[in-house]
Amino acid sequence: MADVVAALLRRALILLMSLLVVTVSWQVLSRYLLAEPSSWTEEAARFLLVWIGILGAAYVAHAREHLAIDILPRKLSGKAQWWLRLFIELAIMAFAASAMILGGGRLVLITCELNQVTPALGMPTAILYSVVPLSGVLIVAFAIGHIRELITGNAREMG
Repeated sequence: MADVVAALLRRALILLMSLLVVTVSWQVLSRYLLAEPSSWTEEAARFLLVWIGILGAAYVAHAREHLAIDILPRKLSGKAQWWLRLFIELAIMAFAASAMILGGGRLVLITCELNQVTPALGMPTAILYSVVPLSGVLIVAFAIGHIRELITGNAREMG
């Protein structure tokens, strides 16, 4: 199931990146060829970049390709490496649950209550911020899958 979600996430990231390229291209064309810059493209590009970055973090968490210092895992083997991998997945889960799901969820609720809207697009800022708890949920789900793989012995080798 995690692989299906990751595949959908990969496609969503490709779509968002394509939209970013189109948006920035339109900004350049409207500014230099039409001499009348579009008012919404800068804000849209910024929001797309935020979504790509945060959803991209969830995608690389699934693929275990996130930035890491792997000196210790490479030196360990057997049970010591297993315990380290379990600790890493639990730490990732704790961060994603507390900072991204709880903290990001509060941010979304606060911006909903305050009815904040973006200046150029006029859309609720809660839509922009909703990517934080969404990505947190995905990261927690992927970490649970990684822990299940560790427990069942189906985990990929480190390093």
